[in-house]
Amino acid sequence: MLESFVIWTLLAALMQAVRTAAQKTLNQTVSVGSATLVRYLFGLPFVAIYGAVVVNPSIVDHVTIGFVVRVIAAGLLQIIATMLLVYLFSLRSFAVGSTTIRLEIVITAILGILFFAASLAWIALAGMVISTLGLLRVYAKPVSVGGWMGKDALIGLVAATAFSLTSLLVRDASIGLQLASPISAAGFTLLCMVVLQTVVCLGIVAWQRPAELKQVARQWRLSSFIGLTSVLGSIGWFTAFTLEGAAVVKTLGQVELIFALLIAYFFFAERPSVKEWQGIGLMLLGIVMVLSAGF
Repeated sequence: MLESFVIWTLLAALMQAVRTAAQKTLNQTVSVGSATLVRYLFGLPFVAIYGAVVVNPSIVDHVTIGFVVRVIAAGLLQIIATMLLVYLFSLRSFAVGSTTIRLEIVITAILGILFFAASLAWIALAGMVISTLGLLRVYAKPVSVGGWMGKDALIGLVAATAFSLTSLLVRDASIGLQLASPISAAGFTLLCMVVLQTVVCLGIVAWQRPAELKQVARQWRLSSFIGLTSVLGSIGWFTAFTLEGAAVVKTLGQVELIFALLIAYFFFAERPSVKEWQGIGLMLLGIVMVLSAGF
């Protein structure tokens, strides 16, 4: 049962939707950097406990330079992506922001063409065009304002790209350990990344907004909830990536959008405009078309 990537992916999708909603709430009182910090700082105790259960100290013997490089790159990319995502939620609704990140699967396909000589079926190409039109429908601005695409659309695309690269690097790092247990490999990779991310984010906030550290501590209940759901989500993603290809995992992980839309509707009482619903619908249609091509 624990070897099924489906279970781990569904856990990851649900926890990620809940965690990002909690971060959106926290971001109303603290900066983007602090809202990102709590994901790692308050998640570290939970991931340490999990690591103590599934990680054997002998794993250190399997660590290579390639593993270290991939973990550092993935860790920094995920920090950037998380900060951009939290900031995007302050510019757009939770539903729209969550849908934009779903373009990650399309970006993964594009990266495959550009850097890995992957081929694309016509339906995948058509899906990319439709997804792009959906993005334009959501974010389009009059030319007089300064162009058709605003900074919120750019932020969403950069965040999605960073998340995509993070997924690919995490899978390579975990598999590169060459362990018999994918759960142990994923747990060790996660522990290394969270330690790195905690140090980096703590340093950024302590340097830029040291007063917010006390504010975050005062909201320890919400911060701890974000930390716990973040770790549960990461455990799900990392284990699923180790068990199955990133593209397959991300395909099933699109169920997160359903969770996000339900949270947006019932928790944040958000009601997307007709224009935004049209754009969301086009993006989803395009994503489905890309996924049907085998990504």
